[in-house]
Amino acid sequence: MATKKSGGSSKNGRDSNAKRRGVKIYGNQPCLAGNIIIRQKGSKYRLGKNVAQGKDFTIYALLDGMVHFYEKKVQRFDGRKYLRTFVEVI
Repeated sequence: MATKKSGGSSKNGRDSNAKRRGVKIYGNQPCLAGNIIIRQKGSKYRLGKNVAQGKDFTIYALLDGMVHFYEKKVQRFDGRKYLRTFVEVI
C-alpha cells in the first residue's frame, strides 16, 4: 500500500477554455453593420467613428463600410502621452 500520492497526477488536468479573442476583420476589409471587428480583454483598441463597444469590450460596426486602423497620441491624466490604436468604419 502506498504511503504517498502519485507525483502530480491528481493535481493536474485542468485548463480553461479558449476565448477566441483577437481581430476578426482586418484593415481595408469590408464589413456589415453589426459585424464583430475585435474581441478583446480590456480596451487595447480604442473606438473611432461608426463603431461601438459591448460590455465585454467587443468592438463592432454600426454601419456598412471598410474597417480602418490608425494610431494617435492620447494624453493621460498626468500629462504623459501614449500612442494608441483606434478602429473605425469608413
